[in-house]
Amino acid sequence: MTSLLDPTGLTAADVTRGRRARRRRRGSVVAVLTLLVVALFCTSLMVGNTFYSPTEVWAVVRGETVPGASFTVGVLRLPRATMALLVGIAFGLGGVTFQTMLRNPLAAPDVIGISSGASAAAVVGLVLLELSETMTSVVAITAALATALLIYLLAFKDGVVGTRLVLIGIGIAAMLDSVVAYVIVRAAQWDLQVAMRWLTGSLNNATWEQVRPLALAFVVVAPLLLRQARNLELLQHGDDSAAALGVRVERTRLLCIVTAVVLIAFATAASGPIAFVAFLAGPIAARVVGPGGSLMVPAAMVGATLVLAADLAGQFAFDARYPVGVVTGVLGAPYLVYLLVRTHRAGGSL
Repeated sequence: MTSLLDPTGLTAADVTRGRRARRRRRGSVVAVLTLLVVALFCTSLMVGNTFYSPTEVWAVVRGETVPGASFTVGVLRLPRATMALLVGIAFGLGGVTFQTMLRNPLAAPDVIGISSGASAAAVVGLVLLELSETMTSVVAITAALATALLIYLLAFKDGVVGTRLVLIGIGIAAMLDSVVAYVIVRAAQWDLQVAMRWLTGSLNNATWEQVRPLALAFVVVAPLLLRQARNLELLQHGDDSAAALGVRVERTRLLCIVTAVVLIAFATAASGPIAFVAFLAGPIAARVVGPGGSLMVPAAMVGATLVLAADLAGQFAFDARYPVGVVTGVLGAPYLVYLLVRTHRAGGSL
């Protein structure tokens, strides 16, 4: 009887139990990731050259004056930890949006050239135009948006195909990286130090003035992106199937691209292009959550975990202190090679 209802032999009760199990697993994974993010955030506030207890940290957060801790925690550590949290969430959301929408694990903003656009503009602004940090951030955000628009227009032909967009994005990234290399070669030593610190991706010298624009962009844009989670999930099944289920394909794709790029642009302007966070967050989230459902929230938590953990490791795990982008680069580069090798051996294309 069951074989007549379902060729696989599954009954409606089996399907329901499977969905409930997946929901429980998703909820458990998100809860664990959230607790991990909170633990890393609190650790970032407590540890350093001077250790402050949770009681002292909480007092500073509440606005009380604690000798020593008010400056170290309130002025130095809290903006840095907050920036790490927001940047990680932004990169995680932006990366998984592109990867899901284009059905390609290589379609991350730091692979397809969007971060390169912000980097090239920032380096030109810092070295050649001698812009202030605020104007450099504005130029980087504008350049990231313009680069994304250029890639989208070049890749558009009766719709956007993931492979075409990735290849065009890699080409644009190569050209922009050449611009960065040219400017760096011509830079004076003092300009070179500033530019390289920005290009590496760093949370050093984070201030509330840098955090506020990113926080504002996150509050405005993130809800718009999360509202597209269901439509984005349906796009994974192909444009025709998504359209048949009521998704306005090109409108949804354009809205997702714009909102994701805005998040990535503001995050990059705040911290520089922290390598591979947007690239790694989605695949890691997919592995731990399992099939079915949107990866947006899990990927956001994974992104925050990666940045917070990498920043702590860069500060305290080695003999010297390294920017957060160096640590994430060490993690991400081997995975990129592994992904390319696995795809080649499977006989697939990018």
